[in-house]
Amino acid sequence: MRRLATLDPKYTENVAFYLVGSDPSQTVDLLEKDRQKQGYPWPVAGIGSSGLRELHVLQQSTKIAIDGNGVITYRDGFGRGDLNKWRNALEDLTANRNPS
Repeated sequence: MRRLATLDPKYTENVAFYLVGSDPSQTVDLLEKDRQKQGYPWPVAGIGSSGLRELHVLQQSTKIAIDGNGVITYRDGFGRGDLNKWRNALEDLTANRNPS
């Protein structure tokens, strides 16, 4: 996650990033404190257990990219994916097309 914080600013100008807790019992305040402690630049958002189920988030550190039409265009779980995959997904989002 820390490496994602070093991505080129062109992505953050064109793509909205949110940190969302995978534990529905975590409050937004707790997530915000952790965000500040870790130094992540993105805002936090809460989600209920039904939202996590709908997104098929079954483990922590699930990375999901959702395009402007609400379509999931990228997904990787804990310890999967790498910075190059994220860059490709973000390039595709900023170009308004789906990643391959």
